[in-house]
Amino acid sequence: MDAMLRGELIVINDPKAVALHEKSHYGKFNQDELQLSPMEALYLQEKGKIKITDNTKNGKLLSLDEMWELIQEKGLLYKYIVFRDLRNRGYIVKTGFKYGSEFRLYERGKSPGDGHSDFVVKVVNEGQEISISNFSSYVRVAHGVKKKLLLAVVDDEQDITYYNVEWTRP
Repeated sequence: MDAMLRGELIVINDPKAVALHEKSHYGKFNQDELQLSPMEALYLQEKGKIKITDNTKNGKLLSLDEMWELIQEKGLLYKYIVFRDLRNRGYIVKTGFKYGSEFRLYERGKSPGDGHSDFVVKVVNEGQEISISNFSSYVRVAHGVKKKLLLAVVDDEQDITYYNVEWTRP
């Protein structure tokens, strides 16, 4: 499927995009086009599902390396590594912005529209410092919206360790 980089989004104007959205829950529709985040687009490009052109460069086809550069320039490297891992494990991954996290995660077999997500995912790199008050706020928000907090720690070798963090009372 052909896709086009337009500003911050990658868009697909193809009737097949409906199936991509309805079956696998990528992106969101705006009028007749499917809008993908850069992470979703790179993932689909790596899987060979889409080819991405850049409308600011006369429709030049973007290579995987160029999309990786775009992800890095936007500061999305660690987030993408986690996004790709979760997608490869069969989860549906959507933005978690309104929950103060990078992603919300739907268990296999569930999807947006069929119910609520079970997890919010916060991504940190191994050397990143988090204050106790920020960490506490991540846990409080997750608990407040009845979700589990999944802390994804990415190390320098791009390996991921997941921690399930839950609110408990003494």
